[in-house]
Amino acid sequence: MSSDKETRGGCFCGTVEIRVTGKPTAMGYCHCQSCREWSAGPVNAFTLWPPAAVTITRGADQVASYSKTERSVRKWCKKCGGHLLTEHPTLGVVDVFAAVIPSFPFEPQVHVNYASAVLRIRDGLPKQKDFPTEMGGSGLSVPE
Repeated sequence: MSSDKETRGGCFCGTVEIRVTGKPTAMGYCHCQSCREWSAGPVNAFTLWPPAAVTITRGADQVASYSKTERSVRKWCKKCGGHLLTEHPTLGVVDVFAAVIPSFPFEPQVHVNYASAVLRIRDGLPKQKDFPTEMGGSGLSVPE
């Protein structure tokens, strides 16, 4: 077991449990159409982790997945339909949705894909048109 701080969370019914260890590489909000459609909400709160920091500790046989594109593998619980995480193999990170790990201290740093926003959030955080350059985006900021 790692000496890093760990946080546990899981799906809606509790069948699947996830453990994250250490610190995420980024936290924030995504406003892209894909995240909005997947989450059935106007914005998605994300926590990005190195793949080795995310472990399904219970109910792995109850996890289903879907890839709309090669950029993402979305995962959910087969029993309750609760969303769990999205693997981003081309970026080398795993997005564990902030709501899945409610005891983790969510401290958002940025809004991404804000040009696509349907819900404007005026919180003083940086607003990226799409993604930061290190994630293959333009790196351009847009006003709140």
